[in-house]
Order: sequence, then structure tokens, then C-alpha cells
Amino acid sequence: MIKEYISRNQDRFLSELFDWLRIPSISADSNYKRDVRSAAEFLRDKLTDAGADSVEICETEGNPIVYAEKVIDPSLPTVLVYGHYDVQPPDPVNLWNSPPFEPVIKDGKIYARGACDDKGQAYMHVKAFEAMSQLKLLNCNLKFMVEGEEEIGSDNLGIFVAKNKDKLRADVILISDTGMISLENPSITTGLRGLSYVEVEVTGPNRDLHSGVYGGAVANPVNALCQMIASFHDENGRVTIPGFYDKVEELTASERAAINKAPFDINAYKRELGIKELKGEKDFSTLERTGIRPTLDVNGIWGGYTGEGAKTVLPAKAFAKISMRLVPNQVSTEITALFTKHFLSIIPPYVTARVTPLHGGEPAVTSTDSAAYKAASKAFEEIFGKTPIPMRDGGSIPIVALFKKELGLDTVLMGFGFDTDAIHSPNEHFGVKNFFLGIETIVAFYKHFGKK
Repeated sequence: MIKEYISRNQDRFLSELFDWLRIPSISADSNYKRDVRSAAEFLRDKLTDAGADSVEICETEGNPIVYAEKVIDPSLPTVLVYGHYDVQPPDPVNLWNSPPFEPVIKDGKIYARGACDDKGQAYMHVKAFEAMSQLKLLNCNLKFMVEGEEEIGSDNLGIFVAKNKDKLRADVILISDTGMISLENPSITTGLRGLSYVEVEVTGPNRDLHSGVYGGAVANPVNALCQMIASFHDENGRVTIPGFYDKVEELTASERAAINKAPFDINAYKRELGIKELKGEKDFSTLERTGIRPTLDVNGIWGGYTGEGAKTVLPAKAFAKISMRLVPNQVSTEITALFTKHFLSIIPPYVTARVTPLHGGEPAVTSTDSAAYKAASKAFEEIFGKTPIPMRDGGSIPIVALFKKELGLDTVLMGFGFDTDAIHSPNEHFGVKNFFLGIETIVAFYKHFGKK
């Protein structure tokens, strides 16, 4: 019945998704504020069309939150669906093979910014809701909360959640903003890393200088910053910030073995990335490095002249954006404080520096024993024909820990993207097959969860 409904409406589903993807809802750039709101209004209209009893755009100090609900019977289980409609900037645009906000299908994949993260995956839930409404299959109450600030830290979501606990009352949170191993080996994310994100600024002379006149006599802030950054890791790939590992959860040998049982082809991994060798913390596998170990990475670095051609300048300032992915027991504010203290302690005397925290979030581990997880597992078994593998994800969705703290709710992370979908990168894409299988699997989740 569901397959038939999807087949009958698949062209419309894709057309609607494409219309949403065409809206450049870039939350990091205030120039796109009108587009961000347009994306929220689009979703409001589609949730209304899908059969929601009430839909509203909830204002915040930043971008609005779209809230909708369909209550068929207060005595039945209630599922709160979370997603986000904001997207990352498309830069560098010149590396896209097609315009980032003009979606196209190539080789069975939808190419566009937001195709996988998270418009494509969020829209699966809208269409699953529509299908269940039209086919009279709803056996749970549904609530939707879709925000427009996930890519910039979800600062206003926490305030909204704290003020609307009664409105958001539910039995479980359902999110599709993660991935799975493959269509042949489905998986469910059971752990997410937290995040500490900062910007650093190093200052030398009081103005940009001629590198011929002053070079060799005045310190170059870019050089100084690079030297400081180079000191953040030792020869074994461990972060050198004092106290960084003090609260890191160390898994047992059996837990580590279970992680490494997941299908993983290291040679295919390197080929797909176009690299010859991997690098990371010594004595840990790639799956462990990306799932259960904390990291520190420079996300951007700049200073001086970066335009076309040459300009022989000794810059006055240098900047970098730095992210630290955190694992259970690490606290983002504590790690930010440790980083700040360490960074300021290693400043050479010939420059000054400052650290500006941008945003953060806490790591989370979800239970595999809950009724909701078991329903998700059965849903994957039904649609994919295989029991999904529980996997820890290297990414961060800070609101998972927030939901547990503020609402007391566990989250089920049913993602349908792949690591190779190039989220946050040029040529982001999402499989058409993944999109439609995702809709089917979400419907199957409700079928099994409603039986609890």
C-alpha cells in the first residue's frame, strides 16, 4: 500500500523537494535571512497539506521554528520529529559541478546544497506523514519541530524547548539527520560526538607591512599562528591540551571489538577520498577515531592577502576557526575553557591573541533497549531485509543531549545518508533510492512503535 502510494506520487515528491532545495536558506549569512524565512514558510505549507491539525511559525530571537502536530488520540504514543531547514554555505561554489541551489539528478542522486543535510531527510518525514494520513494508517500522534539554526549552533532552540515543554510532550524524538553504512548494510546511529567551536585571532604589528622592508625583523602573525596550531597534536596524533582527555570515556576491549565488526573497506575509503594514507590517533582504528575518540581540527585559516596575483604583505592579523569533537563525559564549556587557557598560554611574546567561543554542544549515546529503538530496528528489517547495525557517528547534533536534559526524552536517529554524500562540501548529494526507502522505513517505524 505504501509502496504503491509512493510510486504513484514520486514525481510530485521530488518536485516539491526540489522547490525547497532551491531556497538558499543559509543561516550563517545574514544576507539570506529572507530566504531562511521562505524555507520555513514553504515547510509550514507542506505540513498543512500533509494533514497537520495545526501548523505555526514560532518566532525566536533568530530564525523561526516550524511547529506542527496531528493528535489522533491522546492515549496513543506521541512521536516528536526534529529536523532543520537551514543549510551550510555552498562555498567554494566554483567546485560544484552544478549550481548548488539548482537541484539536479545525476546517476540516481539528487545534487544540491541541503539534499542530504537536512532538507532531503527532513522531507522524508513530511511525505511519510502525508502517506499515513491519506491511507488512514496513523497509529501515533505526531509533532514536528523543525528549526532554522542547526548549522550555527541551535542557540534559540534551547530557549524554545525550555518554554514549551508541555507543547513538546512526547514519548520519543525521531531524527533523520545522520547516515547509515550502505543500502546493503543498514545501520542506526546510537552515539554522537559533542562540539566545541572557537575562532582565534593573532595580532602582530598595528598594520599590514611591506614584507621586503619589514620581513625578518617583525613577527608574522600567520607564521606564529601556524606554529601554535602545529603544537596541538603530538607525534601519536593525541591532542596536547592539558586536561583534554581527563573525562574521556574509555571503552572496553569487547565494546571496541563490536565497533570494528561493522563492514569497512579501508582501501575503498582511501580511494573515495583520493588519499594514499590515513592519519589519526595511534592505536585506534578508523571507525574508532571517527566515532569514539575526541578530535581537534582547523576548519579555516586566513590572514594577509589571498586574492589573485601577488601582494608582498606582512599581515597584521591571522585567524583560524577550530572545532573539537567531543565524546561522552566531555563537556563543551569545559573543553572550550581548557582550549582558551592553553592557547593563551603558548602565545609567543612578539604577538597577542584572543579566543572567541562560537558554539558548542554535548555528546550523546542512545539506548538500544528502548521500545523506540526496537521499533526502528524492526522497520529496517522489514524494508531492507536486514537487522541494522548500531553505530556511533562522528558528527554532532547537540540538541540530542538537550532533549534528554529538558524533555527527558530519548532520541532515535534513523539516518539514510552516506558518508560519501559530501555534506558541508561542494556537490552534496542524496540518493533518490535512499529518499524513497527512507519514507517507507519511517512509515514502518510508526507501525511497529504504535504497537508498544
